[in-house]
Amino acid sequence: MAERVAVVAVGGHESAHGAALPGVLGPEVTSVAGGRQLRHAVGALLAAGADRVCVVPITLGRDAALVADTARTLLTLPPAERDRVVLARPFAGTEQLTGWLRAAAARVPARAALLVTAPAGDAHEDAELYRIARLVWQHGPHRIVEVALLGGDPDLGRALERCRVLGAARTIALPASFVLPAVPGTAPLLTAPAAAGVLAARVGAAMERLHTLGDDGLATARAHRPVHTHPDGPAPDHRHALGRAHGREFVHASPFPVA
Repeated sequence: MAERVAVVAVGGHESAHGAALPGVLGPEVTSVAGGRQLRHAVGALLAAGADRVCVVPITLGRDAALVADTARTLLTLPPAERDRVVLARPFAGTEQLTGWLRAAAARVPARAALLVTAPAGDAHEDAELYRIARLVWQHGPHRIVEVALLGGDPDLGRALERCRVLGAARTIALPASFVLPAVPGTAPLLTAPAAAGVLAARVGAAMERLHTLGDDGLATARAHRPVHTHPDGPAPDHRHALGRAHGREFVHASPFPVA
């Protein structure tokens, strides 16, 4: 008989702590926040007949603590439950996020401004969003690429106003998270089939690692420490000074009022 594997998607600020995931990942996936919700979901699924639970941290690379926090929570489960849990690799990293945003930007007319949006995180995570937006600008034809931090500063209203002041007749929001901004016509970062494909790949790899290597992923993830490799200088991708290049202008959103 095939092993019955239930899937739990645990979200942080990039998915409103799991609240934004059901519409993307589907009803067959249990979407939760970390901590108590995660513990309860795992226990309930095992009690309901699942042979094993595979937990996938749903980060796009901007929630540095999610993986380790998830592992620590799973390690507090009773041994009978913990032995039937496997922790998968994170859903995606910033390289995949950048690629998905560039693909979305390529479908937007060059004359429109782009607004890269995501829930606010800590200072490093927010700085990473600016770096990603810089790469979207660098490799595309759009003159204006701005950032909005939902629940942070600059917020959505200020960023939209900045695009207008900079001369944008139309602004298209590109969500760099699973949370959609309140901008008409905004499409999700990934379609449901695409997200399901990524999730299935993470679960499949986790189960293969468990059965071939005996590795449930918990020890490795618990030891994970977030590393920010470029807090004080440019990343290797930064080949041009900020300012003007190729006849376009990249402007970081400012926390100060736009004059």
